[in-house]
Amino acid sequence: MKRLQQRLDYQFRDISVLERALTHRSLGARNNERLEFLGDALLGFEVADHLYHEAPDANEGQLSRMRAHLVKRESLADIGRELALGEMLRLGPGELRSGGQARDSILADTVEAIIAAVYLDGGIDPARALVRRLLGSRLAEPPSEAQRKDPKTRLQEHLQAIGHPLPRYEVVETSGSPHDQTFIVLCSTGLVSNTQGRATSRRRAEQAAARAMLAALERREEPS
Repeated sequence: MKRLQQRLDYQFRDISVLERALTHRSLGARNNERLEFLGDALLGFEVADHLYHEAPDANEGQLSRMRAHLVKRESLADIGRELALGEMLRLGPGELRSGGQARDSILADTVEAIIAAVYLDGGIDPARALVRRLLGSRLAEPPSEAQRKDPKTRLQEHLQAIGHPLPRYEVVETSGSPHDQTFIVLCSTGLVSNTQGRATSRRRAEQAAARAMLAALERREEPS
């Protein structure tokens, strides 16, 4: 707890609030789900407020996409890993056995719960300051329009621009238990060799395969 508070740069007056933020529902009724709900709203508000003032030329749709990119599960899970939350999570035996301490969804939810815990313990100003610290350079330098598009969309637009048919995705392997699966997906375009993506959901595996295909096409199109 002391190390985590140092990483957060916030000292809790009531440490039990932080303990609850680290407690997954698999451990019992006193868990972080309500904190997660509140933290999601606080995070969304602070990011929206920042973007409204720092991107005055962006329209509503662009602001929404920027916010979605900054608060998406993968981004929050990365922050959770930077805070080393996996080693501090309070999980039930089943989640521990299945590797829940490394799962994106659990790490992201815990980050949101911690934001709410800071708000309940210290008020809105410390919570807003924490969001800015956690997002850091991600918030200071919002992604470009192209970066905000997921890899599958970017690959589709690239192929359409050169008059080529859309890519095909195929799940070639699924492994693991029903609640902790890993998917391997192949992406094919007929322009270069098939690329592969591996992830814990079919959607993310397709995105990984599309990202690899985009990189392969960029290498193919580079002047020799």
